[in-house]
Amino acid sequence: METEFLFIEILGNTIQDYAWFLGAILVGFIFKKLISKYLSHLLFKVVGKKGAEVGIDKFDALLTKPIGFCIMLSIIYLGSSHIEYPSVWNLAPENEVGLKMLINKGYSLIYVYSIFWIILKVIDFIGLILNKRAEATENKMDDQLIPFIIEIAKIVTYIFALVIVMGNIFEVNITALATGLGIGGLALAMASKESLENLLGSFTIFFDQPFTVGDIVTVGSVTGIVEKVGFRSTRIRTFDKSLVTVPNKKMIDAELDNLGLRPIRRVKFNIGLTYETTPEQIKAIVTDIQEMINLHEKTNQDGRVRFQEFGSSSLDIMVMYFVASPKWEDLINVKEDVNYKIMEIVKKHNSDFAFPSTTVYLQKN
Repeated sequence: METEFLFIEILGNTIQDYAWFLGAILVGFIFKKLISKYLSHLLFKVVGKKGAEVGIDKFDALLTKPIGFCIMLSIIYLGSSHIEYPSVWNLAPENEVGLKMLINKGYSLIYVYSIFWIILKVIDFIGLILNKRAEATENKMDDQLIPFIIEIAKIVTYIFALVIVMGNIFEVNITALATGLGIGGLALAMASKESLENLLGSFTIFFDQPFTVGDIVTVGSVTGIVEKVGFRSTRIRTFDKSLVTVPNKKMIDAELDNLGLRPIRRVKFNIGLTYETTPEQIKAIVTDIQEMINLHEKTNQDGRVRFQEFGSSSLDIMVMYFVASPKWEDLINVKEDVNYKIMEIVKKHNSDFAFPSTTVYLQKN
């Protein structure tokens, strides 16, 4: 009696068929994480010791989810193999447009997506390995080249996936499609002119090397540290921590100042003393500031300190010196140190800094 219950048909399938289907899905949900982690470890062995710098935990974090998704799709396929479409629905066969074709092609599309999702995550892991090794070298070129190579690998993967989907799932004649694209290639190139210019700009940056990742550059009104050079654009992290994306075409066409290539950094400003300051005091202040700059461990001997102008409310002294380092941190630290010492020198000679002021004379008749 219990066995007969399993062979009761509902919509053309027995209860036993439905039980196989639901049981497969239940087993998949229970063991999906365990199986995906096991397969992830097997895949990590293929990578071998080359991934030791990053570690298997990072590999699992990247691969467990896409592998689990692929496993669930496989289990659903195995479970559904026991299920038939009800004959009373009179559905069109799989090779004709209808519900069967829609479900089959939709499932195939999702399954191909899951496989290429795994491939893309493997590429990300390889990128992590290469970036880790690049950090250990002093050469900045590999820091710039690795993200570019990873992007190329991903684009090739996307193209390969698109060819498989169109050729095997949608049964498009790839040869005829390529011929058609060749005819319309000129129109496509004209439509994507700006994108092609940015792509060519990225190659110009790599071969000409006006800057590398980590350099401080100024392009137009943007100043910051180059974080990444991609196919279309370059990402620059400004000093207020904003991430600015600049098209590669602009990076090679506009005037670009690579501050990272400067052997020294110039500092120039004026200090204003009050008009009560005597000529002797000014001479002593100028001499002391000049000596302080010359003896500073982070400046060279090209600094100049001169009494320059009679301002509207101050006696102006020009201070110019060069910080013997291209680094931004050294620049701001030296500027702070010099400014403190200038304040001490002015106070030592009993003078003071001027500020905008107005003197009003009242005459009584």
